[in-house]
Formats: sequence, structure tokens, C-alpha cells
Amino acid sequence: MTTQKIRIERTYPAAPEKIWELWTTAAGIEAWWAPEGFTVHVDALDLRPGGTLTYTMTATGPEQVAFMEGAGLPLSTTSHKTFTHVEPTRSLAYTTLADFVPDVEPYEFLTEVQLRPTTDGGTHVTMTADTMHDEEWTGRLAAGRANEMDNLGKVVGS
Repeated sequence: MTTQKIRIERTYPAAPEKIWELWTTAAGIEAWWAPEGFTVHVDALDLRPGGTLTYTMTATGPEQVAFMEGAGLPLSTTSHKTFTHVEPTRSLAYTTLADFVPDVEPYEFLTEVQLRPTTDGGTHVTMTADTMHDEEWTGRLAAGRANEMDNLGKVVGS
């Protein structure tokens, strides 16, 4: 069985070392990971294969709070990721525990991130992620990950 993937690519005007730092440190993640109207707090980060990233995302914007409440979702959710691959400044992979979907048994899905230097000193980032259990949640995942990548661009000035 082949797992379907979503793929998102961006090029940033920052060296791979800077992008890596933003993707793999608590301060970096907290600076860009959350979509508009949400905040992220890193609770634990152990950057190694088998290590984990745990963070809490909280809806803070009025529209986001209303959406979460209307969907019957809590305003704060804690996410758990387990690193499966760590190659500094080049690639990163992790599974995410999807334990936040009402009436769906928890399951894991994989995200892989590739960083490649560009000829002008920037970084081309390719993110691929397994699709989720249905089209609606896969759409939410794709939109969320695209938003994360756009937010990363704002932090590095693209």
C-alpha cells in the first residue's frame, strides 16, 4: 500500500543553518510554527532519532477561538512528534501523533523536510507529509503546513 503525500516547497533568503535553527530549537519553533490567531509553546524538545517534540498550541484570536469552539475542539491542544531522522542543516523527519481528532482512533503520520542550499546563499525547503484519515483533515493539514512555511518566510524576511 502506498501512502499519499502532500508536498510544499518554498525558497528562503537565509542559509540552511539559519533555517535549521528555526526548525529545531524551542525559540525558533515558537517564532513561526503557529498559524495566525494561535500561539505555540514548546514543552519538550529532544532533537535526535527517537527523541520527541511536544508543544502546546492555543487559539488566541477571536475568529480562531470561535472556530475551535464551533467545531467542538479545545482551545489548546498538545502535539507530540517523534523524530525519525535528523541530519543537521540537511534533513529532518518526524511522525506526528494524530490524537486530536474527535471520534477517530489516534494514529501517526510522517513529515519529511529537506533543506538544500541555493546558489545565492538561500535555502530551498521541501516538506512532504502523509495525508490524514480523510479529505477534510488532509486539507486542514496541507493548509496548516503551507501557513507554517509562509510564517517561516516572514521570520527570515522573504
